[in-house]
Amino acid sequence: MNPQSHWDHIYRTRSATDVSWYRAHLEKSLELIESAAPHRDAHIIDVGGGESTLVDDLLRRGYRNVSVLDVSPAAIEATRSRLGEQADLVSWIVGDITVIALPERHYDVWHDRAVFHFLTDAGDRQRYVDLVGTAVKPGGQVIVATFGAEGPLQCSGLPVVRYDADTLHEEFGVRFKLLGHLTELHQTPFGTTQQFLYCYCRVEEVRR
Repeated sequence: MNPQSHWDHIYRTRSATDVSWYRAHLEKSLELIESAAPHRDAHIIDVGGGESTLVDDLLRRGYRNVSVLDVSPAAIEATRSRLGEQADLVSWIVGDITVIALPERHYDVWHDRAVFHFLTDAGDRQRYVDLVGTAVKPGGQVIVATFGAEGPLQCSGLPVVRYDADTLHEEFGVRFKLLGHLTELHQTPFGTTQQFLYCYCRVEEVRR
């Protein structure tokens, strides 16, 4: 099953609140985004946005240039439906993050909660990092959350890669200046706890 079919099946057979990563509001993500982009005209992309309420909360806070990317058309469709007329304020992108093309030097903030850890192939991770490096403006910030070193070994039937701050930042390399990291113990809807690691960094200008 290819990634789109896999995630379409997940989103079509489970409710938004019946997946392990569900959280009513992504408080930590919102805090980091607002710190990275205090101006409401900043261009923000939420990678793997799925049915997350992050887009709702960003719009509620007055952000005017929000993009949501997901491999699953079903997830995008559900989120658009939930937002109603406000969906027209968002740029919706359906595609696989390892092969998609995005506009260069366009985004001020790149946010990813729980996509990168699904990239178990080193080549896919490199393509992801290369895309971030071209799509985010120099000086823009990248916020990536993965399962931490004590997190689950798999999610939604797929294996994942767990990280600590050093190993996650090593994947991105010296062009990405690490600004900080933190861990969060996420309480799933099923009463279990998952350790998430957030790393946030700044994209440095390439010197020729």
